[in-house]
Amino acid sequence: MILAEKIVRLRKQVGWSQEELAEKMDVSRQSVSKWESTNSIPDLNKIIILAEIFEVSTDYLLKDNIEIAESLNSNTQRNSTQISLEQAIKYVNSKVYMAVLVAKGVFLCVSSVVPLFTLLALAKANQLNVSSNMTAAIGVVSILLLISIGVSFFIRTNQYENDLKQIENESFELGYGVHSAFKEKLQKFRGTYNLRLSIAIAMFIFSFVPLMFVSMSSPGPGVVLMMMVVLILMIAIGIYLLIPVSAKYEAYNRILKEERFSEDKSMQVKRIEKFAVFYWPLLTAIFLAWSLWTMNWGVTWIVWPVGAILFIALVGLMELLIKENPLN
Repeated sequence: MILAEKIVRLRKQVGWSQEELAEKMDVSRQSVSKWESTNSIPDLNKIIILAEIFEVSTDYLLKDNIEIAESLNSNTQRNSTQISLEQAIKYVNSKVYMAVLVAKGVFLCVSSVVPLFTLLALAKANQLNVSSNMTAAIGVVSILLLISIGVSFFIRTNQYENDLKQIENESFELGYGVHSAFKEKLQKFRGTYNLRLSIAIAMFIFSFVPLMFVSMSSPGPGVVLMMMVVLILMIAIGIYLLIPVSAKYEAYNRILKEERFSEDKSMQVKRIEKFAVFYWPLLTAIFLAWSLWTMNWGVTWIVWPVGAILFIALVGLMELLIKENPLN
């Protein structure tokens, strides 16, 4: 296989056009076209740059008798699976689709009390001609319904497990040019990740501001409940923005074998997921038990802001204890 054919093959493997390769090589598209059509040959400096971009040896490019390239980034065992660009893209997409389902489930679970608080606020303002017991009953049914729908989203994530298994649970190496392509994708995505992360954190921080200001002005209980709805929705929206973008960022780093980040981050996420599966249903059970026992829905809502702060504190404490005892 001659040099021109190898350039075409490598370029197509990473999914680049002649314009994109020319931009990376700092040459014109016509130059790349001439290389691929054997009308000209790149000089030695360009050969070295091509080898670096496609992560192959210069011997592979220059010697016609070498048909199979050895990736310069290959540090894995020979029995490891080679991941092509298409497989890597499919992994990232599956990771994002699964994260979106998780985000929808978490959003519904966190905001499941919004209908109840809204109905109670309207009842306190005498906007509903319904008894308080009926209002509470409708609200509890809405909680159970929304949590059930949220759990259905969690269950649907198992359809992507096979797409993730090969990269997350098995030894693998990247095909030619995949590392360069994904390094570029990560660089472009980093801005979006930082923006979404900043917005989500800002929503978490400022979610308590409306409730705080309203509480300081001593309003009626209906207004306080509506501000509680605002608080919960801001937290739920922040979570919905954060989960998919974090999953995509983690997927890029795993593909690029940023091992320290990837392994630590994955373990942290899994610990938080397991803890959340136990914590939020328990908090919901406590809220419902206390509310149904006292029938004082205007007071028992305090469980949610306290529970949200406590969750963050417990997650932080859990990670701190694990870091102090790494052998555990």
